[in-house]
Amino acid sequence: MDQIALQFDRPNPTDLLARLDLTASSAGITGVSFRRGRRKTAGPEAGRIGHILQRAREELAEYLAGDRTFFDVPVDLSRVPAFERAALEMASQIPYGEVRSYKWIAERLGKPDAARAVGGAMAGNPVPLIVPCHRVVKTDGGLGGYSFGLIQKEALLNLERSTAPYVGCASTRIFCRKGCTHERRIREGGRIHFAAPADAKTSGYRPCQVCRPI
Repeated sequence: MDQIALQFDRPNPTDLLARLDLTASSAGITGVSFRRGRRKTAGPEAGRIGHILQRAREELAEYLAGDRTFFDVPVDLSRVPAFERAALEMASQIPYGEVRSYKWIAERLGKPDAARAVGGAMAGNPVPLIVPCHRVVKTDGGLGGYSFGLIQKEALLNLERSTAPYVGCASTRIFCRKGCTHERRIREGGRIHFAAPADAKTSGYRPCQVCRPI
């Protein structure tokens, strides 16, 4: 499967975003890494791949600006070994603004003694940010490791903790995940922020059928 890369221009919401390179296949994003020289955009599937890369670029910019709490862009983990892929898929289920331990993932994979192997899977995550391995920490609450560095890991966790992940529309009584196309249409005066779906439901809001917050 042919792969191409798209590099970010300098003017972006954060320094981290400006330093990222993305790679993709026709199935989805295959890599998110710090910039290491330029690559040419080419290949028979450049149209579809280019669309995937641009979509990822936009979603990453929104995420790092605190305007998105989930990713719709597809990822391609087909080259990742089975155990590591399963661990990354489990990490993808950790809610925005929350953390889980390496041991938590190991237990849910049916391998309670494989916390160290889970740590290796997180360290080798080819698509950090989009697959949120930064939400996986040590059992004692320590940060553990992160391929982009612990300063970035802490900054990402702080960003998520300070962002209300759900937004309700006062007129329709529907709530969305932040970043949903419907959420963007809610006027500022009619936006109600919620920390959790339960809070929205208790307040009489029903979930959006597009982003499906629950």
